Formats: sequence, structure tokens, C-alpha cells
Amino acid sequence: MGIPNERLHGAVRCVALLGPAGTGKTSLAEALLFASGAVTRVGSVAAGTSLGDASPEARMRGGSTRINLFHFDYMGDRFGLIDVPGSVGFMADGLAALPSVDLALVVIDPAPDRALLAAPWLRRLDRLGIPHAIVINRIESARAGAVHALVSELQPLSREPLALRQIPIREGEAVTGYVDLALERAYRYCPHGISQRIDIPAGVSERERADRGRLLETLADFDDALLEALLMDEPADPAVVMADLAEDTATNRLVPVILTSATNGGGIQRLLKLLRHETPAPDAAAARIGNPRGVHVLKIAQGGAMGRLAYARVHGQPLSEGEELTGESESARCGALFAVQGDRTAKQPQAQPGEIIAIGKLDAARTGMVLGRKGEPGRVVAVEYPPRNAALAIAAHDRKDDVKLSAALHRLCEEDPSLSWSQEEATHDTLLRGVNEEQLAVVIDRLARQYGVKVDARAPRIAYRESIRRGASQRGRHKKQSGGHGQYGDVIIEIAPRARGEGFLFGERISGGVVPRQWIPAVEAGVRDAMAAGPLGFPVVDVEVVLTDGSYHSVDSSELAFRIAGRMAMGEALAAAEPYVLEPVCRIVIDTPEGTASKAGSVLSARRGQILGLSQHPDWPRWERVEALLPEAGLEGLDAELRAQSQGLAQFETAFDHLAELAGRHAEDVVRARREPAPA
Repeated sequence: MGIPNERLHGAVRCVALLGPAGTGKTSLAEALLFASGAVTRVGSVAAGTSLGDASPEARMRGGSTRINLFHFDYMGDRFGLIDVPGSVGFMADGLAALPSVDLALVVIDPAPDRALLAAPWLRRLDRLGIPHAIVINRIESARAGAVHALVSELQPLSREPLALRQIPIREGEAVTGYVDLALERAYRYCPHGISQRIDIPAGVSERERADRGRLLETLADFDDALLEALLMDEPADPAVVMADLAEDTATNRLVPVILTSATNGGGIQRLLKLLRHETPAPDAAAARIGNPRGVHVLKIAQGGAMGRLAYARVHGQPLSEGEELTGESESARCGALFAVQGDRTAKQPQAQPGEIIAIGKLDAARTGMVLGRKGEPGRVVAVEYPPRNAALAIAAHDRKDDVKLSAALHRLCEEDPSLSWSQEEATHDTLLRGVNEEQLAVVIDRLARQYGVKVDARAPRIAYRESIRRGASQRGRHKKQSGGHGQYGDVIIEIAPRARGEGFLFGERISGGVVPRQWIPAVEAGVRDAMAAGPLGFPVVDVEVVLTDGSYHSVDSSELAFRIAGRMAMGEALAAAEPYVLEPVCRIVIDTPEGTASKAGSVLSARRGQILGLSQHPDWPRWERVEALLPEAGLEGLDAELRAQSQGLAQFETAFDHLAELAGRHAEDVVRARREPAPA
């Protein structure tokens, strides 16, 4: 049993800090760096002195907006550390890195009612098969009994059994230390120092025996020798217990749960020892990315002093400056290599296996790509990003900046694949899409600060349409004489509504050559011109048009004249055919924690949604699913409202479903807004 230390010693291993926003992940990273000797002082996020979260956006928000990368050495072993933002709008920045990490630490508050916040991370780690542990941070604020209650709340969220490794020691209301259940040792916290070993307090010993028994029973499920020893009531060998913990963690048989206090350094040394003994070697991560010698690109960074950098983890063998790497279809040579410590970089000639570095001038690199060596083909590791539920229509404040805006958006979307932008054909808007409004607000700030492009932003326009209730017949005659050749075109058309979604159909029943064949396409073009903006101001859909009669002049008729005649006839026919507004309706699927689906349904109903179903989530325990039809106009601000009802956890996906008639006051408001002049 166990993973031999010889296999691990010397390998650079990679650990990720994950979890909900506000649980102290960046503070925990600072504490690990200080305790390992990588820095000489403990930085503070609140005071703006932390090594991580150094960007202006992070400083302003008091929280991470992008991943922080660090490295440290501990007792001869080297570690890379990835601090992933916990906020929903920024967590995507670290998702591409997850397949390449050896161990993930899910950091959570000691409040049982916040346990559900860890669920999305635990599910993702289970899907990816990444070994992980749970760190209950800020243990100094834990109420009596909170740790056991929290573990009970967390267990249904985890596919693997949770193994509580430590229990707190309390003196009055304060948590002053912990008991290590695996080693049967007690320690008193020393602020930002090594905890002092003490005797297990008498008031804790009974609880320690019960919790240790549960830990050993969990380990015995995977170790027959330990099970036999327990059945024989023999004491468990501490070396066997530690070896079992290391192997069971590495193979995803269980999830250790430990306690820390990042603000005062409590439990940090014990966490460092767990990382040293129980973080697997990089072999499994290399297998996950599909190349034992690949260079896995975790993120692209733009705009710094070093220009474009590819943050990557090196697998299998050293990587040197100038070495050739292969992407999906092109090869490129590595530029300079840099060690990364927060916002600081230091040039180095070579990177060791397992190390996380920044690579310059590697234009072939893209986030999530695994670059091959010596002609090996590259590949892309698929990443499941959150749905883009927020959108803004943006335009450069100064039209001279249009080209700069396009270039800046391209770079920002390359940095963060959860962003996208496009030119919408229906509304002619430039749409910027992201996970939520908070993320888009930071992007707007970065456009101004980093790229010098100030933009005007507003809610996207809804792609309303219009159609007709009944048929109509109309003549369109264009006659103009101004000396010499004039213009003459004369047509009669019949229009009729078609079923929803059947689109536009043009036909003709011309006899006797009253409209020459060569000008019939011009009539159709004119009809289409009129349909671009109907009587209510919106594109017209689901209409059939038949050219039935007309006349021409042998000298004055032309393609242009018949096009104008067709447009005139169609415009007047549409106005006579009782036009009405159509609005786009989306199908929406909301996944929300248990007990909050009815609130989500009420939110949708208030936005004119039609509930189709409410059920238990098919795959996630203690979650519910709401399915509904919702007008696209109801999507604005929906993400924030749903998250406010669900501890920030509800998420949804939408897809266009159909066009539906918009009637009454809503239709009047839409038509009035369309006809009002745009603000200057």
C-alpha cells in the first residue's frame, strides 16, 4: 500500500486552490508561501499587499479576477500552486488548468449552511477524475459542532467518502488547535509559526477516539490487512494509516478533510505535509491531457511588459528556450521562459518536468492546447465552460477606435475563452457575451485601462419580427418622366400569411407577358426590400407573395423601375394585412439547489415565462431542475436575480425556441420604442 516517496521526490507537483468566492483561497496561498519560506512576509488581500490578486481589477474588487500562479519548495520538494477565482464570472479563467493539476484543494467556510457552495467544484473534480481534499478555512470562526455538521452536509455532495483528518480543540469559544486523527497527536496553533505539540485534552479524547474510528473504518474499506487488524481490535500501524491515506487520496477513493486558519497560519504546516506526502506524481495528470511529454497551455496572457505569454505546465521532460513545439496544425519555437510568482516573472533557461512557466513568442499556443514535442501532433483538451448568460451591446465611444476595439476584443477573448463577441446581423450590434454582468463590467474597464478604448455599452436589442394576419392584394406603379427615357414599372401582388417558421415564399402567375420574365427577379428583390422593415418597423417573416399582373413600357421599363414598383406594392400590402409583432422565445433550463426551484419559477412567471416542468435534477443530488419557455426580453438581469435566490448557485442555459405574437401593452411599447429616434 501507499506511494513510495522515491517516486515523488524531485518531481514538481501542481496543486490548485478552488472553491466559492470569499473563502480565503488567495490568503491561504499567501500563508503557504510564507510557511514554506517562499516569501518573507504574509501579504494581505484586504490591505492590497498580497502577491496574488495584484491587478487593478482584483485590488478594486477585493477578490480574484484571474488565476494566480505561484511556486514554492518544502522539505526538498517543489510545488506549483494555481489559485483559481471563486466568483462565477471569473472561475472560467482556471478551468483549462484543472486537467493538468495533481491535487485540488477545495476551500470552504466552516459554516454548514454554506456547504452547498462547494457542490459545483466537487462535481467538476469528480467528472475529471482529479484527486482532491477539502480545506475548511477560517476555522477560528467555527461555532461548536460546526465541523461535524459541515462534513455531514458535504458528504451527499461528494461521490467519494469524506475522511475527516482533524478535529478542532476549543478553549471557550475560541479554536486554539487541532487533533490529528491519523497520528493521534494534538497541536496548539502558534500565529504564523509551527504549531506546538500538546497532550490531547481530556475533554476531546472521547470524540477523538470516535472520529479516529470512523477514519480507520473508511480506510479499511480499501485495505484488507487494516480491516483484519480492526476486527481483531489491534492498534493500527501509523505508517500503514499514512500510506493508505496517500494512496486512497491519489486514486480518488476518499477525500481528506483538514482544518486551516490562513489569517493566523493555523494548520498550514500540517497542510504542507499533506501536500508533500499525498499529492500524486504528475503521471496521472499527463495521462489526463493525453500526452506524457506534452506542454499543456493553461492560459494566454496579453498586454503585460513581456507581451503575449502562454502559461503552461511542462510534462515528461525538461523544456528549453528555442525548443520546437507543435500545435494542432503548425509548429513554433519557444521564446523566453519565465518562472511566475504572482505578478512577478524571472527569466530561466529551462523548465523542469511538472513545472508551471510562462513562454514568450509562442503564437501557436491557445488555452487548453497540449503542444507536442519533436513533431508530435498537438491536441486540445476540451473544457466545459459556464454558459454565457450575460450580453452587452458595445460600440467605441470614438468611431476612430473601431479597429482598436476589434483587436482588443480578440485579445481579451483569447485570454478568457468564456468570453465571446460577434456582429449580430439582425440588430447590427456588436455583442459582447460573458458568464455574468460582473465579468462584463471588468472587461469594459480593461478595454479602457489596458487598451485605451472607451466604449458605450447598453442592453442588446431584441430581434423582434413582424408578420400579417390576413391576405391582401395591392398594385404598385412606379412612373417617372423627366425627359428622354423615363421609368415605368407596374405590378399587382397578392400576399398571404404562412405558418410560423415557414419563412418567405415568392411565386408568380403572369400570363401574356404583361411583366417580362427578365424583370420578375427585380420585383422579388423589391418585395424583399420592403420586408426588411415592415409597417411596424421590424423585418417581416412567414409571408407568401404572388405576382399576378402588371404592365410595362417598351422604352421606359427597367429592372430598377420594377424593383421600386415591387417595393411600393409590398409596403402598402403589408400595411393593409393587419401586421403584428413577433418576439423571440427561448427554451430555458435552470439547475438550482433543492428548495429553490419554486422561487426560480416565480421569477420566470414574473417575466412572462411559461413553466414546462419542475423536477429533481437527473444527475445531481439535492438539486432541482426547472424547464420553461421565456421571452428573450425576460433574460435581462435574470442571472443575477436567480443567483440572489440560491446562494449564487443557480445556473441556466437557453436556446432559441420559436417566435410568438406579442400583444397588448407590451407590443405597443415595443413599436413606440422602435419609432422613437435613437438618443444622440
